[in-house]
Amino acid sequence: MRFLIVTGMSGAGKSTILHHLEDRGSQCMDNLPPLLLSQVFSLFDKVEMAPSTVVLGVDSRSGALFNAELVLSAIESAREKHLVSILFLDCDTETLIDRYKETRRDHPLMQGSISLEKAIEKERDMLQPLREHADILLSSGGYNARDLCAKLDTLLADEHNPHQLLRIDIMSFGFKRGIPKESDLVFDVRFLPNPYYIKEIRAYTGLEEPIRNYVMGKEETKTFLSHLFPMIDYLLPLYQSEGKRRLVISIGCTGGAHRSVVLSRALYDHLHSGGYPVSITHRDIGLEEASWSFRRSDPKNSR
Repeated sequence: MRFLIVTGMSGAGKSTILHHLEDRGSQCMDNLPPLLLSQVFSLFDKVEMAPSTVVLGVDSRSGALFNAELVLSAIESAREKHLVSILFLDCDTETLIDRYKETRRDHPLMQGSISLEKAIEKERDMLQPLREHADILLSSGGYNARDLCAKLDTLLADEHNPHQLLRIDIMSFGFKRGIPKESDLVFDVRFLPNPYYIKEIRAYTGLEEPIRNYVMGKEETKTFLSHLFPMIDYLLPLYQSEGKRRLVISIGCTGGAHRSVVLSRALYDHLHSGGYPVSITHRDIGLEEASWSFRRSDPKNSR
């Protein structure tokens, strides 16, 4: 399992980052006292979870309970079993002071007559061991919330899978039951020859070979896909650069069992081969074929 420890200066954007990572599908836990960190690692040893990143927020808000050496010790032990990285969010003192003045909140280390500037200096000293051991060091000065999250996405991106930040859901459907409300892009394939009118194969679905061969064998289908694939390839990086995290592509025919199913699978195969995390659901035959990974359906069991 992969863990990301999010720590750093108060006011540097940790809450923004945690909310962003949670929206991306990570399991997030914030403001953990260092003494509990080892127990949290052990807890996830005992539960089964889908492959994901667990994000743990640890910082000076723990007050007297905070100890950077305890955090590093717990991380070192956890690395015997897990992948653990440290993200340290930093920011210059002047910007932090401006942010606290703007939000009118107190710094967590402001106690008694200590000034904001002194509290920030004290926190820097407390967190310095974590900063020195950070795998990712991100300074939030000069970034707004959106740009900060975009910068983090770039830093976290797997160089072998540059598309991992945009999740794509493909859905086949039938227009007679309405367009899926969650759709971002909708393609109408009712212009293709309809296998419903071929008595010998009408009872099959688009998951099965007779329908797939019929639909994919048509010149209209081949021409359509030759335009569809390049257009989708062009659009996806643009959606990703605008910060979109989930894109629903819906493909519809009349009943949602034949043409739309075949074309949805074709688009799924194309995007999966390109490295995108993609799932496919056939709304009107009640089947989710795959979720984030490729699973071939057995045509014998799909009717």
